Amino acid sequence: MSDDQRDQTPAEPAQAAAPTGPQPEPIRFFGTTWVDHDGGYALRRVGLAIGSLATAVSAAVLLRLSYEGLEIGNVGPFLSISVVVLFAIASSIAFTKTWASFSRRPAPSSDEAALKGLKTIGFIGSLIAYFLRCLGEAPGEKLRRAEYESARAEYARRRSTRTGNPAARRPKRKK
Repeated sequence: MSDDQRDQTPAEPAQAAAPTGPQPEPIRFFGTTWVDHDGGYALRRVGLAIGSLATAVSAAVLLRLSYEGLEIGNVGPFLSISVVVLFAIASSIAFTKTWASFSRRPAPSSDEAALKGLKTIGFIGSLIAYFLRCLGEAPGEKLRRAEYESARAEYARRRSTRTGNPAARRPKRKK
């Protein structure tokens, strides 16, 4: 390369213009592909649905083996039934809370932090809720899409009401 050619090439690549307006909030495992359903969005949904179902099934098998260990240990019917009921209740609460979290944001003073342990015990319910939501859309997509669309509409409304230079306007007449 000659000296003349080196001088004509730009030293820095052109920087992309910063996006204006509201930006979509990324969703775990999906990023912002949920906005236009591009970048492998459908494949990610299928993969996450299969993964969450497989994890829920393997966890159920593990719990079954644990229950059989209690039966082999001959701990008595009260403890065996109590363990089954505990996991059933914890899973149903975890399912309900996880399903509700996909459609609304928790209140700042909500009891979500207090239920974290219960949701951990009932993780099978959370996995099943995640699986069922992945069948229709990315978990939390409906909520984030509504927030994003309203933010875009608000931004467009604010941008369209600006007309001209406010300093050049005529002063209001006094009555």
